[in-house]
Amino acid sequence: MNDQIHSDGSGHEHGALGDAEFAEFMELAAQEGFDPEEVEGALDEAGHGPLPVLAVVGRPNVGKSTLVNRIIGRREAVVQDKPGVTRDRVSYEAEWAGRRFKVVDTGGWEQDVLGLDASVAAQAEYAIETADAVVFVVDSTVGATDTDEAVVKLLRRAGKPVVLCANKVDGQSGEADASALWSLGLGEPYPVSSLHGRGTGDMLDAVLEALPDAPAQQFGTALGGPRRIALIGRPNVGKSSLLNKVAGEDRVVVNEQAGTTRDPVDELIKLGGITWKFIDTAGIRRRVHLQEGADYYASLRTAAAVEKAEVAVVLIDSSESISVQDQRIITMAVEAGRALVVAFNKWDTLDEERRYYLEREIETELAQISWAPRVNVSALTGRHMEKLVPAIETAIEGWETRVPTGRLNAFLGEIVASHPHPIRGGKQPRILFGTQAGTKPPRFVLFASGFLEHGYRRFVERRLREEFGFEGTPIHISVRVREKRGRNK
Repeated sequence: MNDQIHSDGSGHEHGALGDAEFAEFMELAAQEGFDPEEVEGALDEAGHGPLPVLAVVGRPNVGKSTLVNRIIGRREAVVQDKPGVTRDRVSYEAEWAGRRFKVVDTGGWEQDVLGLDASVAAQAEYAIETADAVVFVVDSTVGATDTDEAVVKLLRRAGKPVVLCANKVDGQSGEADASALWSLGLGEPYPVSSLHGRGTGDMLDAVLEALPDAPAQQFGTALGGPRRIALIGRPNVGKSSLLNKVAGEDRVVVNEQAGTTRDPVDELIKLGGITWKFIDTAGIRRRVHLQEGADYYASLRTAAAVEKAEVAVVLIDSSESISVQDQRIITMAVEAGRALVVAFNKWDTLDEERRYYLEREIETELAQISWAPRVNVSALTGRHMEKLVPAIETAIEGWETRVPTGRLNAFLGEIVASHPHPIRGGKQPRILFGTQAGTKPPRFVLFASGFLEHGYRRFVERRLREEFGFEGTPIHISVRVREKRGRNK
């Protein structure tokens, strides 16, 4: 049985394809010599909606990042023996027993002046907010600490399913230490050595039982709910000012200092005759002596906001050079598969020279998102605010666009004829056929006779945008290569 996630509400079990389209597609696949199960698996994988989210929480230095690396099967989360390691990315895709899900790593970082308990609880709070289930990691060699108890209270309030991981159990002698964690009242502690992999299988089986097949948050307006817009960007670029301006009143506190740590604010705001839900992520505390921890904290909050949203409006301070942090935030939104609008704030403060250099920066630093609608605004004066809603609507339209399989294959045939793949090693791979298996964002599966180089995939994406639009949305393209067979069916 395949676990199906119906992102498009179509009721079909083959991504965005209807029954007739699916039958026609499978016949085409059989003619080209593809195994039916392989094709169905590719459609299932590409046609998924938002993946269920698993948050990994716990005190610093209990082995969370090591466990995350073990779950995702590769070393991506940075691991050190001290808390405070800054990571650009905080979420990863994972798979266990044929089920795919997203893992959010809340690795420990330097404690705030408010104390370790406060910083750990703050991290856990933002991760749990958008999680469908939680793995709570405790160091079994130390036992439950006061900080662990504080996180347990937080987990109980959140009401999310929790799997208790008793980490650092490297052998039989550690089993007793793990069993002592029944006292936390979170159910069975799973003895695990994230370093050596011991016990992780049993723990992941429990995780799959706790995770829903599909996340609770289903996007779209089928139930009449307002569209969710995340305002994201570096601290002090004007997110709260922008929110207040579009709301027409002071909904959130604005201060020149970059931030007071507080809960994200969700505001229902009527714009252009439509009610939107704006998710404000302003108020990240940035202390100079805690730069690494604060940046990670900001990254975690941004990731939480993006997970809850359909559209990410990235605010950039146009009076300053486009920074690495700006680019990281944009990448986070793109990798999460959200519709994207880029708003350049403080536009009214620019002179001609700065505008010239900003345009050059956009061409070089943001070339990878040239498809995203751009608005030049002033959150202070309200200049060009009326352009924000059309840009958001354009991005949503591109995000939800689907190309019928017949039309897509006619287009792919034209590409193969006019711009064939370069010959490599005496062979010339070609695209045989394809389909759009999902939307929000658009996800394509291409079936080919050989490996398609990254440059050629980029070319195909560019041509897809030229032909069908897709303005304001990332596009995911996966390629399946036909296995060698003695014959074609």
